Amino acid sequence: MQKIDKEAYQKRLDRITALFADMMVHADEQSTYRCPYKNRFDECTAKFGCRNQRQPRAAGKLLLCGGDDKLDYRSAWETAADTNLQATSSNHPAGTSNHAGPSQPLEVGKTVFDYADELAIQVPTSCGRSGHCHECIVEIERGAEALAPRTEAESFLREDYRLACQAAIQNSAIDMRFAPLRRKPKILSSSREKPIELDPPITRQGDTVYRDDEAIDSYRGHLYGLAMDLGTTTIVLDLVDLESGKSIHLSSFENPQRFGGSDVMNRISYDGEFSGELRKAVVNALNHEILEMGKEHGFVRQEIYEIVVAGNSTMRDIFFKMDVQSIGQRPYKSLSERDYLEGKRPSTTLVESTRRLGLRANPKAQAYGLPLIASHVGADTSADLVALDVAAQEGTFMLVDVGTNTEVIVGRDNRLLAASCPAGPAFEGGLIKYGMPGYEGAIESVRWENDTFAYSTIGALEPQGICGSGLIDLLAELRRHGQMTPKGVFADKAYELEIVPEYGITFSREDGSNLAQAKAANYCGQFIALRHFGIEPAAVDNLYLAGGFANYVDVENAIEIGFLAPVPTERIFKIGNAAAQGAREVLLSRRKRQDIETLVKSIEHVELETTPDFFEVFVEGCQFKPMPANFPSATA
Repeated sequence: MQKIDKEAYQKRLDRITALFADMMVHADEQSTYRCPYKNRFDECTAKFGCRNQRQPRAAGKLLLCGGDDKLDYRSAWETAADTNLQATSSNHPAGTSNHAGPSQPLEVGKTVFDYADELAIQVPTSCGRSGHCHECIVEIERGAEALAPRTEAESFLREDYRLACQAAIQNSAIDMRFAPLRRKPKILSSSREKPIELDPPITRQGDTVYRDDEAIDSYRGHLYGLAMDLGTTTIVLDLVDLESGKSIHLSSFENPQRFGGSDVMNRISYDGEFSGELRKAVVNALNHEILEMGKEHGFVRQEIYEIVVAGNSTMRDIFFKMDVQSIGQRPYKSLSERDYLEGKRPSTTLVESTRRLGLRANPKAQAYGLPLIASHVGADTSADLVALDVAAQEGTFMLVDVGTNTEVIVGRDNRLLAASCPAGPAFEGGLIKYGMPGYEGAIESVRWENDTFAYSTIGALEPQGICGSGLIDLLAELRRHGQMTPKGVFADKAYELEIVPEYGITFSREDGSNLAQAKAANYCGQFIALRHFGIEPAAVDNLYLAGGFANYVDVENAIEIGFLAPVPTERIFKIGNAAAQGAREVLLSRRKRQDIETLVKSIEHVELETTPDFFEVFVEGCQFKPMPANFPSATA
C-alpha cells in the first residue's frame, strides 16, 4: 500500500475546506441579496408588488427584476409592515434615549433603531432590520442595563456594542445614550495637489474600455476609480475620473470595525474568533458610500473599474480576505510578506476581483492593495512614500504618520529605514474618559487663560469630549503652567482636574497614564529610528507629518511633551492625508505603481522591541518632557 504523504494530504484537505468555505460565503451572500423570486432569466415570479419590478421583455411575459443583487431585496417588497412592539406602562420615572444632545423618553419594547429614527440619526441597514446584514452596529455609551440581553444575531459583538435593530428597551427608568459607527470625522479635503502624469491601467478607445490591452467593457459614460485609505479609525475615499485625473468626490467616515477593538492587535484577535465579521462590516460601509456617491453624481456602480487600497498590514489583509493571525504574533509577518520572503511570490502586492470581495463596482473591476514594507509597516506607509516622492527628496528627511499605529521612515540618499510604533487608541479618543476622535463637538485646542481652560470645538458645537490635538494642547498647558509634573502628577496630588466643568468634562491621572504610554510608543519609534540611522534630530532637514490627526497638532506643544522629535519647527511640514493622496497617484499611474513595488524591497526595517535598551527608552518616553536633542550613541 502506498504511503500517504501527510503534508500533501493536509494541503489538499485545506484546499477543499477553503473551497467549501467560499461556497458557504457565496451561498450566504446569495440568500441575503438575491431575491428567491428572481429566476435565472432575471424575471420576477412573485405574486405581490415590489419596487424592483420592471416592464416585461414582451407582452404576456413575466415582469423583469431590476434588483442588482447588491442591496438587500426585502425592503423593496410592498407588503404590510410588521406590527411594532408596543410600549408597556411603567410605574418608574421615564428614562431617555440620547444621541449627542437630543433625547426621547424610553418605552419598553422599542429598539435603539426606533429611537435613531425619531432622533433623525442615520443608521445603515440593508436587511429590513432583521439582524442579518450586521450594518446597524451602535455603541451604547451609557445605560446598557436599560436594554434586553443580546439576541443570537448579536453573538459576534462584545462590550458595549449592539445591533440597533435588535437592542430593545426592557427598563424604561434608565437613561441610555448611543452612537452609530458612521460618524463623520474632521478631515482634510485634500492633500498637497501636484500634477500627475496620467497612465492608468484603465483606458478607453472609442466605446471600448480596456485594462492594459484587454477589453473589459463597453463605455457607459464614465471611467471611475476609487482611492481608499483604510485606516484603523477612519476611512477616506476619493472617487477619481481616470480619464481626466480629477477628484470627483472625497468622503470620510469612521471605520465601522471598531466593535472588534480600537487597535490592530485587538482586531486580529477578534478576527480569529469571528472570521469575516470585520471584513463584512467595512464592505457594507463601502457599498453604502458608493451607492450614495452614485446618487449624488449620477453614475452607476458599473462605471467604477478599479479600487486602490492603502492601509496598515492588518487592515489591508482583512479587506482582502486573508488570515491575519500571523501578523499578531512573532515575527509579526503578513502571509503575503512571509510568502515573498520565501520566494513564493514576487511582491507583497495584492490584486483581487471586486466581485469576489463583494464590492459594488464593475463586474470586471479589480482591487489593488499597495505593497507592505515589513511587519506592521504597511501599505499606508507605501502610499505615504508615493505622495512624498522619495526620489525627489534632498538631504535627510523623516516621515511620521501619526495614528493608532504610528509609522516612522528616516531616509537619506539611497538609504531608507522604517519602524512601527503600536501607539494604541489613546490619542484617537480610546481609553480616555472624555476622549473622542476628531468629530464634531470634539475639543480640538486648549489654552490656559485667566485661571481657566479656554477651548475651541470642531464645528463650534457644544463640547462632547477632547480629541487628540486637544489632548496634546492640554498636556502641554498643564506642564507649562506647573499644574502637572513630567511624570503626570497633578498639583496638590489631585486625582482629577475639571477641564470644562459646565459640561462635566474632566481629565484624570488614569487618563494621563494612558496618554503617557501612547506618547512613549511614538517617542520610541522616532528616537530609536533616528539613533539606528546614526543621526540626531537637528540633522533632519525635513520632518513630514502625515495623517489627518497630525495636521491639526500644534507642533510646539507636541515637541514640548516629547510627542515629536525636537526638529526645528521651520523644518516641520504637515502633508495632510498622504496615504489617500498616494493611493490616488497609484490609481492614475502604472509607473508609480511599479516604482513603489520596487522601492519597498530596499527599505531597512528596525524592530523596536528587539532594541537592547527598548524598555529604558520607553520608560523615559512616558514622561511629559522633550526628547533629548543629543543622542549619546549617535554619530552624525
